[in-house]
Amino acid sequence: MAGAIASRMSFSSLKRKQPKTFTVRIVTMDAEMEFNCEMKWKGKDLFDLVCRTLGLRETWFFGLQYTIKDTVAWLKMDKKVLDHDVSKEEPVTFHFLAKFYPENAEEELVQEITQHLFFLQVKKQILDEKIYCPPEASVLLASYAVQAKYGDYDPSVHKRGFLAQEELLPKRVINLYQMTPEMWEERITAWYAEHRGRARDEAEMEYLKIAQDLEMYGVNYFAIRNKKGTELLLGVDALGLHIYDPENRLTPKISFPWNEIRNISYSDKEFTIKPLDKKIDVFKFNSSKLRVNKLILQLCIGNHDLFMRRRKADSLEVQQMKAQAREEKARKQMERQRLAREKQMREEAERTRDELERRLLQMKEEATMANEALLLAQKAAEAEQEMQRIKATAIRTEEEKRLMEQKVLEAEVLALKMAEESERRAKEADQLKQDLQEAREAERRAKQKLLEIATKPTYPPMNPIPAPLPPDIPSFNLIGDSLSFDFKDTDMKRLSMEIEKEKVEYMEKSKHLQEQLNELKTEIEALKLKERETALDILHNENSDRGGGSSKHNTIKKGMFLFFFILFCWF
Repeated sequence: MAGAIASRMSFSSLKRKQPKTFTVRIVTMDAEMEFNCEMKWKGKDLFDLVCRTLGLRETWFFGLQYTIKDTVAWLKMDKKVLDHDVSKEEPVTFHFLAKFYPENAEEELVQEITQHLFFLQVKKQILDEKIYCPPEASVLLASYAVQAKYGDYDPSVHKRGFLAQEELLPKRVINLYQMTPEMWEERITAWYAEHRGRARDEAEMEYLKIAQDLEMYGVNYFAIRNKKGTELLLGVDALGLHIYDPENRLTPKISFPWNEIRNISYSDKEFTIKPLDKKIDVFKFNSSKLRVNKLILQLCIGNHDLFMRRRKADSLEVQQMKAQAREEKARKQMERQRLAREKQMREEAERTRDELERRLLQMKEEATMANEALLLAQKAAEAEQEMQRIKATAIRTEEEKRLMEQKVLEAEVLALKMAEESERRAKEADQLKQDLQEAREAERRAKQKLLEIATKPTYPPMNPIPAPLPPDIPSFNLIGDSLSFDFKDTDMKRLSMEIEKEKVEYMEKSKHLQEQLNELKTEIEALKLKERETALDILHNENSDRGGGSSKHNTIKKGMFLFFFILFCWF
């Protein structure tokens, strides 16, 4: 019994020792996380936990944001989390966002995670049109966003339509031109192909370097009134305070750089800006909401502290981070070079293999064609021999025909001669017959006379003279002569085929980025729908025509195009 009581007591004490917790959801630009927080935790405890989880050390740029009645607020580091005016329904949601922006992203943003979070946030602000971006610059930024996501352009992988589901351009830009999604994709892909070799962090940094020169980059706008009651806009950014006309957020009416401000005071909803130059009048303004005034004061203090911090020597922590970042960058650079060399060697090996395969196939084709040519030559030779044989036969036949005709002609002539000879001999025979009859008649008469003479003195008998024999009939023989011919083989020509290599010449890339931007602007200008231009579009065009505008254009106008070479000459 005593043991059971002791067990219950120890369990109860353990239960009492466990702190009460509540659930917090943290939403970053690309992820969501949930934590169990103790009831006593202050804002710094939760903020440090989130930074440790993300591996983020450049904590001074960020904060935990929440919304109160359509007004943005930031979690205070020295105040308990639940003491803020937040919803008590769990999970309590905060957004982990950049609260302050650097003057120069390339120099100030050290960690890759910091660059990535800034890239995602600025990209979303441009797409949501919270930062105005000209159409031609929007296409260039979109190409770097594609490079950061997809890596190097590969035509066999990144085929037509691969960006169909991507949100890359502000809707304002898309609606401003009579261009199909396919036409936008072609122009983005043309620039995307030029970024080959850039790693994700490099592409994101190039994106930020271009975006930081946009007029509305990093500016927090607040509706205010001056002491005369005139409605104005206050802009707070890394460089100072700026006063805008409510209809023109691009060009400030007046600016107060942080290094020219002596003091900013806040009392009873009224702000007072005192410049260092006492000749310049003090500027006073107020806002109707207390929460907005507190937010303005927070942003002024934070931006001013960072402004002064940048102009001092780096702290030991920052020096250490920069040294580690340089080492990491050098290591990644060596790794990329190694991978690039391996890739180059692999591509060369593949090209060599393809060339050998091509040559082998070419040799096989040449061998096949040579065999076919040899076969054709043999058939041609046989055909030539057959033609020669037929020709020789035809010649022999013609010769024999000619000889036969000649022999027939000779036979006819001989027959004619024989007929004439026969007729002559027939005549001779008739003459002989007639002579014989005359001889017999003479003999008869002689005998008669002899009888008559017998009675008379006898006379010596007469001996008849025998008639000469007719000559023999001549005879003839027909002899057929035979002809013989000698034949010689004709020489055949051998067929040879030569396959020439064609070399593909690539157009030389020599135009600067600014020229390409102007070229793109000129190209799509004809497709612009003037009636859809927003007030910011008109203001931007007027600033461009005057050659004025914000001082943030330094990189785009002077330095940005030195980093890129673009080929955008459309079909």
